[in-house]
Amino acid sequence: MNTATKLGVFALGLALVFGAAYGAGHLTGPVTAAGTPADAHGEHGTETATKPAATNLPGGLLVSDRGYTFSRVPAADGEFAFRITGADGAAVTGFDVAHDKRMHLVIARRDLSGFRHVHPQMAPDGVWRVAAPWGEPGTYRAFADFTPTGADPLILGIDVDVPGEFTPRPVPAPATTATVDGYTVSLAGAVEPGRTSKLALTVSRAGVPVTDLEPYLGAYGHLVALRAGDLAYLHVHPETGPAGPHVTFYAEVPTAGTYRLYLDFQHGGVVRTAEFTIAVGQAVTASPPAGPVPAIPAATPAPTPTGHGH
Repeated sequence: MNTATKLGVFALGLALVFGAAYGAGHLTGPVTAAGTPADAHGEHGTETATKPAATNLPGGLLVSDRGYTFSRVPAADGEFAFRITGADGAAVTGFDVAHDKRMHLVIARRDLSGFRHVHPQMAPDGVWRVAAPWGEPGTYRAFADFTPTGADPLILGIDVDVPGEFTPRPVPAPATTATVDGYTVSLAGAVEPGRTSKLALTVSRAGVPVTDLEPYLGAYGHLVALRAGDLAYLHVHPETGPAGPHVTFYAEVPTAGTYRLYLDFQHGGVVRTAEFTIAVGQAVTASPPAGPVPAIPAATPAPTPTGHGH
């Protein structure tokens, strides 16, 4: 075989290898009903083919994405503090208002208990602070849901250990009703992986439909969905409608699995959270290990990132 022929065969081999890799990359990512990569923006945004491959992931799985990083900073006892830094390492101080707030901080323990949704306050130096939202000891996932000014919405996540001995709780069995503080919330709608699904939640109290829900975060309800196992923070879009008893959402789940839904709704000036488990496809919920888990040692606070606000 002469030199030109050898070079031609080698080039053809490279083309086949890279072509196969390109196809495998497209086949392994979650897809939407239209066959395009699912976006990683939680409740906001639409993914485009020009974004890095990492953004094909559901929101909240990455601590750093598209040049932005979720960084914990030292805080006083009883407080949680963090920054969002940009590609230059400096604290980001420009955020757009989304759902009535510039920053949504969602907390859930790794066993999907201990859910909280809070709204920190930002200081001029770009440090966000909030009363420590943790409950019992365990490992928690903290999700920062925000929109940098001039950029697309983004959800980043970090793990936070709360020292102490704890016993993981099993994920509750799937159910279509939940009760909280005397309210009953019913869930209707079938969720299919890879498709946008309509969910209707109906709120009642003592058997009487609640028709005077109060706006909360720009709607009559706010719904967060987390996937068991990796705690992916998934797409949930509210639909404008009446003040109850029905609150409608559109959810996008990329895979079969077990999911927890957390509905925040406001009535009588109080925000309450109704929690559901849903099984999508062939969902299997793993049981936690029996007995208490060894205590988590207290972690050394992360160093304060260098740089200046911009």
